[in-house]
Amino acid sequence: MQAATRGRWAVAGIFLANGFLTGSWAPQIPVFLTRLDISKFTLGLLILLFGAGAVTAMTWCGHLISRHGSRAVLRWFGLCGSFGLLAVALAPNVPLAAIAMFIFGGSIGGMDVAMNANAVAVERRLSRAIMSSSHGFWSLGGFAGGALGGFAIQNYGHFAHATVVTVLAFAVIALAVGYLIVEDKPEAAEHQKFSLPAHPVVYLVGLMALLTMVSEGAVLDWAALYLQQELGADLAIAGLAYAAFSGVMALMRFLGDGVRNRFGAVAQRRHRAEAVAHAVAGMLVAGLSPSPWLAIAAFAFCGFGIANMVPIIFSAGGNQEGMSSGTGMSVVTTMGYSGILVAPSAIGFVAEHSSFGPIFVALSGLLIVVLLMAGLAHRAEFAPEPDGFQVGST
Repeated sequence: MQAATRGRWAVAGIFLANGFLTGSWAPQIPVFLTRLDISKFTLGLLILLFGAGAVTAMTWCGHLISRHGSRAVLRWFGLCGSFGLLAVALAPNVPLAAIAMFIFGGSIGGMDVAMNANAVAVERRLSRAIMSSSHGFWSLGGFAGGALGGFAIQNYGHFAHATVVTVLAFAVIALAVGYLIVEDKPEAAEHQKFSLPAHPVVYLVGLMALLTMVSEGAVLDWAALYLQQELGADLAIAGLAYAAFSGVMALMRFLGDGVRNRFGAVAQRRHRAEAVAHAVAGMLVAGLSPSPWLAIAAFAFCGFGIANMVPIIFSAGGNQEGMSSGTGMSVVTTMGYSGILVAPSAIGFVAEHSSFGPIFVALSGLLIVVLLMAGLAHRAEFAPEPDGFQVGST
């Protein structure tokens, strides 16, 4: 049990580092746009490549986890992913930036599937929920990346910022991977072939993740530009939009596991109608806001509403009947992160011909559908791991 507890904090460190890398990308976006002298449409295409890299890695990651275990997969994707932001910051032109974005997205995406699968394994071992607080660490990392990034870039430059982010992320990941738990590997794993699950429910759960994470991706990739270009904020203030969103999500996610352990995942989701209304209202007010500070507060309000949706959906994906946690997690995270990684590229195209305000207003309605599908979250109730579960360090 002590080793399992160490594994719980190790996977929390991985979530923190992943969120920090992702959050640190948000304040880099305005500099990226002006440094390469590109349009919002071109930026949207580059973000699409980021998403394509992530989805490509996610699609295969469940197969890799079933063969090698989530800890081994996390080691390689995590350590390689630490250098992704630095590669993007160093790219001198659009073609090299495109390659860097694809690799950065792939490493972040593969890391994401593996760390969520590992968190599901920890839940089974400990027989209690940790997914919401794990995502709380992700949001805490995003808060730190967004809050410090704009200030650091404005005062020290984008390259110095990316270098410090890389060093910190690499150090945390390198320390954490040795203490991650090791799942039992099926005896026939070496002979398994890559295939997608046939059961339709896992895809419906994935759809819930997608609809939820479209809004999160919009805030990540476009909120800073929205505040800077349309509401007149400087770079340091613009970076606070995603920081406020992530900070409030982190707080709510740290509280979410206790609620889920006591009342259950479905009960928690069904009693979050008021929170969903907060998310809808927050996104709506952000899109209609006349000032950057009101928009920042509205994005924070939105983060309060959607904070614990994704962790519960991911737990449901990792506990689907008749498939491994890695396979179910791969499907749900791939579909979900299509929202956070791919859909925002379409926003770039729309913003080139319109403005960001109406886009955020339009996004405010998507979360209601997720609420109507809440019953699908019943698989988030974890089952204890069999006695043969292995725990390892190093």
